[in-house]
Amino acid sequence: MSYLRFEKALMTNLEESLPRELLRTNRSGAYSCSTIVDCNTRKYHGLLVIPVPELDDENHVLLSSMDVTVIQHGAEFNLGLHKYQGNNYSPLGHKYIREFDCGKVPTIIYRVGGVILKKEVVFQHYENRILIRYTLVDAHSATTLRFRPFLAFRSVRQFTHENSNVNRDYQQVEDGIKTCMYAGYPDLYMQFSKKNEFIFQPDWYRGVEYPKEQERGYASNEDLYVPGYFEMNIKKGESVVFAASTSESKTKTLKKLFETEVEERSPRDNFFHCLVNAAHQFHIRKPNDDRYILAGYPWFKCRARDTFISLPGLTLSIEEQDYFELVMKTAEKGLREFMVGKPLTVNIYEMEQPDVPLWAVWCIQQYAKEVGNEACLRRYGSFLKAIIQFIEGNKHPNLHLDENGLLRTDGKEKPVTWMNSVANGSPVVPRTGYIVEFNALWYNALCFAVSLAELDNNAKSVACLQALAERCKESFVNVFYNEYGYLFDYVDDNTVDWSVRPNMIFAVALDYSPLDLVQKKSVLDICTRELLTPKGLRSLSPKSGGYNPMYVGPQSQRDYAYHQGTAWPWLVGFYMEACLRLYKRTRLSFIERQMVGYEDEMLYHCLGTIPELFDGNPPFHGRGAISFAMNVAEILRTLELLEKYNFK
Repeated sequence: MSYLRFEKALMTNLEESLPRELLRTNRSGAYSCSTIVDCNTRKYHGLLVIPVPELDDENHVLLSSMDVTVIQHGAEFNLGLHKYQGNNYSPLGHKYIREFDCGKVPTIIYRVGGVILKKEVVFQHYENRILIRYTLVDAHSATTLRFRPFLAFRSVRQFTHENSNVNRDYQQVEDGIKTCMYAGYPDLYMQFSKKNEFIFQPDWYRGVEYPKEQERGYASNEDLYVPGYFEMNIKKGESVVFAASTSESKTKTLKKLFETEVEERSPRDNFFHCLVNAAHQFHIRKPNDDRYILAGYPWFKCRARDTFISLPGLTLSIEEQDYFELVMKTAEKGLREFMVGKPLTVNIYEMEQPDVPLWAVWCIQQYAKEVGNEACLRRYGSFLKAIIQFIEGNKHPNLHLDENGLLRTDGKEKPVTWMNSVANGSPVVPRTGYIVEFNALWYNALCFAVSLAELDNNAKSVACLQALAERCKESFVNVFYNEYGYLFDYVDDNTVDWSVRPNMIFAVALDYSPLDLVQKKSVLDICTRELLTPKGLRSLSPKSGGYNPMYVGPQSQRDYAYHQGTAWPWLVGFYMEACLRLYKRTRLSFIERQMVGYEDEMLYHCLGTIPELFDGNPPFHGRGAISFAMNVAEILRTLELLEKYNFK
C-alpha cells in the first residue's frame, strides 16, 4: 500500500478531494500546482508556472490546465474539471477517477467504460518543462485522445480576461505547436512524443472561478484562452508523453526523458521521505549557480531570516552538508554586502531586518555541531567575527547595543521580527525596544563566539566576548524574567509586554541560555500549558488580550489574526529542543507523540509537506501558504534530535 494514495470514494467526493493540493517544482523557481483532481482552486495554480524576469520578479501562469477527452465510437468523455461561477463544476471528469497514487510521481487512474487510462506527471529538474505521460492500460475498441490546453499568460497575482490584444498566432513545431499570447512572454511549446493533429479553434472559457481566493476575500474569476486542441489515436498498452515548455523539445526523446526523471525521484513512502522531498522543493539554483532557499510556496520569495532559520533543518538534518555550504556561500555574500553598505548582488529579500545577523550566527552554530568547531572556524570564522563586530560596533541602522549589554531595536513603525503582520500601515504586534529572542540569540552568539575564539587561542578576544556575555546575561534576567515565571515578550523603556508569546522559548532552547535551571523549567511549563497545540506553538496565549486564533476571512481580518493565536509548527522545533535539554530521554515518548500531529498532515492540505500555519483552536485547520520552509526544516531537525537521543 502506497503512503500517499486515495481510492475512488475520496477522489470523487469534491468536499474531500478539492482541499488536497499537489506541488511539483523544478528547483529553479518554477512550479506546477493544483488539486489532486486537477481542478484549479487558486489563482496561483497552474500546470506550468514560471518566473519571467524580463517582466518582473513574480511567477507567471503560462499553461493553466490541460483537459483530456477519451473518444470511442463517436462518444466523448472529458476527464477535465473546472469550477465556474454559481458553484458549477464542469465537465465532471473526476467521476471517472478510480485511484490516485503519489509514491514516486503523481499518478491518476481513470476508467471510462472499458477504457482504463493512466496519467503520470513529472516536472523536469532545472528546466521549465512539465511532462505528462498518458498510458492506455486497457481498451476494447479504437480509442482517440483529444487534448485541450487552457492558457493564462499572466502573473500569479493577477487574472486574465477575454480581450482583443491576445496574439492568436501559432507555429507548427515538431509534433506540436508554439504560441505566445502577449509580448514580453516566452513562447510556450506544447509537443507530444507521437504525431498528432492540431485543430485551430480559438475560444475563451469564461467565468472560471477559484474558491480559495473567495475564501481569502479576493477577486476570484477569470477567463482562460484555448487556442484549439490536439488529437491522436492510441492503442492498448501504448504511452504518449506530452511536454509543455519554454524551449523546444526533441519529441523522439520525450519518453526516455520521462523515464529518466522518474528514476531520479525518491519515493514518498513514509513521513521522513515526504519531508525530505518537501525540503528539496525549496532549493533554488539560479543561472549564475547561486543557491537559495525559497521561504515557501506558492507566493513567498527567498527571505534572509527564513533562509538562516530553515537552512540547518533542510540540509544538515538530512545529511546534505554540501547544499548547506552552497546556500551559505550565497547568503554570506549578501549579508557581508549589507554589513559594509554595498548594494546586494544576491536575490535575498529582507536582509536589513535586525535579527538576520543573529540568526546567521545560530545557523553557523548548527553547522559546527555537524562538522566540529575546528572545521567551522576554518570555514566561517571570519564571517562570524565580522557579524559580532558589526553588531558590537552599532553599525546596523536598527540594532543598538546598550551599555547594559542588551540589544535594542525600533519596531514601532515597521515590523522588525518574524511577527511581521501589518494593518493600516502599522505593525499589528509592534514589538520594539528590548526584544526577548533578539537578546537570547545575542547571548548565545557571544558564547558560541567565545568557544571558537578559545580554539583560535585569542585570549584578548575571549576576554572581551566573555565580558559582553556576562553583562548581557545579568541584564537579560533583570529585564525579561517576571514574578510569574515567564519572560516579557519585549520591554521598551518603562513599557513591558505581559503577553504570553512563544518567543521566550528560544531562551531555553538555544545552546547557551542566560537563564538558570529553575527559570528554564518555569518558562517551558508556561509554554506547555498555554501555547502548545498538536500543530505548533500558539503565537499568543488564549489567556492574553487580543487572542484571535482563526486565520480566516479577508486580508485585513487575517492580518489581525496572523500572530495573535495562530499555531506555528517551526516554533515546535525549538520547544522540543528545550524539552530534550531539560528532561533528556524522559520526554522522548512525549515528543514522538507530538510528531504524530505533523505526520497526519502528509495526507491533507498540500500532500507530503507542511503548510504555513494552523488555527490555534481545534480542529487546528491548516492555513496560509501550502508549503513553508521553516516548518519543514524544524520538523526535520526535531526528528534528527529524536534519533540522536534514541541512540544515546
